[in-house]
Amino acid sequence: MTAAQKTAALTIEGLRVSIGGHDVLHGVDLTLEAGRVHGLAGESGSGKTMTGLAVLGLLPHGSRASGRIAFGGRDLLEMPARELNEVRGAKIAMVFQDPATSLHPMLTVERQLTEHMRHHLGIGRKDARERAAALLAKVRIPGPEEALKRYPHQFSGGMRQRIAIAVALACEPEVLIADEPTTALDVTVQAGILRLLRGLCDDLGLAVLLVTHDLGVMSAVADEVSVMKDGLVVETGPRGRVLREPRHPYTRSLLDALPVPPGENSP
Repeated sequence: MTAAQKTAALTIEGLRVSIGGHDVLHGVDLTLEAGRVHGLAGESGSGKTMTGLAVLGLLPHGSRASGRIAFGGRDLLEMPARELNEVRGAKIAMVFQDPATSLHPMLTVERQLTEHMRHHLGIGRKDARERAAALLAKVRIPGPEEALKRYPHQFSGGMRQRIAIAVALACEPEVLIADEPTTALDVTVQAGILRLLRGLCDDLGLAVLLVTHDLGVMSAVADEVSVMKDGLVVETGPRGRVLREPRHPYTRSLLDALPVPPGENSP
């Protein structure tokens, strides 16, 4: 492991979130390391997505958060809104399950990529366009120059998700939160997106938080795995250990629920 891989890019300590007086996170602890994919697994409603939204300050109206989210020597929970806006999308970015939530249907791909960069990086139109084309090539969009002129609806679901990842990477963030990025995709396309995330993590030194309900997805790309239940992390460890030797009954139940490949039960 390199020195960069041992560096904590973001640390969550004792994160608690309540919405309308109802507690949804009960003291979450997580550490994301540069150059590593950290999988966060659990059933729907376990608090996975809420954890990612809390990092970006995107909690629902009426929410209250406490604890500590340390990034760059600062606590994001105590950061003024204006400063947090500069971190969000630039230093910490998020990819959502449905690219329709992050891609504007009426704007070209070029505009969505370049406006993001021009706002956060302060670069000119020409430089932003060149960077946008290079980003599309990096996420393996065929014909990136032509793709810039097109609209999201002109791409397949898998290509739209790749474009959403390009938008998230536009300002060279240090942390990428991927919230169920493959759930809406078929198995073949899903595998391609997971390979892309793994490659970007390795090539760019990103700290990636991969949020998913599917432990099978974790087994493909994660370095570490944390398992959430009822707003708490109940188990954390290296992927191989957690998936082969789970220590918490809930983790074992998730693994038992995975589909068994054909012939697996044959004598």
